[in-house]
Amino acid sequence: MTARIDPFAAAPVQMKLWLDASLKIAPAIEHSLLELIKIRASQINGCANCLNMHTADARKAGETEQRIYLLSAWHEAPVYSARERAALAWTDALTLVSTARAPQEVYEAFAAEFTPEEQVQVTLMINAINGWNRLAVGFDLFHDAKSTAQAA
Repeated sequence: MTARIDPFAAAPVQMKLWLDASLKIAPAIEHSLLELIKIRASQINGCANCLNMHTADARKAGETEQRIYLLSAWHEAPVYSARERAALAWTDALTLVSTARAPQEVYEAFAAEFTPEEQVQVTLMINAINGWNRLAVGFDLFHDAKSTAQAA
């Protein structure tokens, strides 16, 4: 696959702002949960670039292979906490907002596990990863950190 454009070369100022904002959105949320959110949204959006990146980041953060593999079937998998399930359901609803909307019962479960500030942080992270997915899918981006490291 060849990238259509390099957004960092085409619009460096805007992409730096987008990257900086994305990295600062949810400082109080546990890193492992943020990676699960990023992986789940990327699964729904079919973003190979982001799946590659965030599964590697999740492993580095100590996430287990089992929990990464079962994420696409999180509804049936008993390996996620109530807090994680609430965040994953919210991720599913907002990633699929054009068809799923944001059901009240999903929000209530989310609100039961997260403070109002955390709700905003998680929601912003969901928005950020969906934005990154759209950049990567739209411009056919794929950066394989492993092959870059091997080449170096």
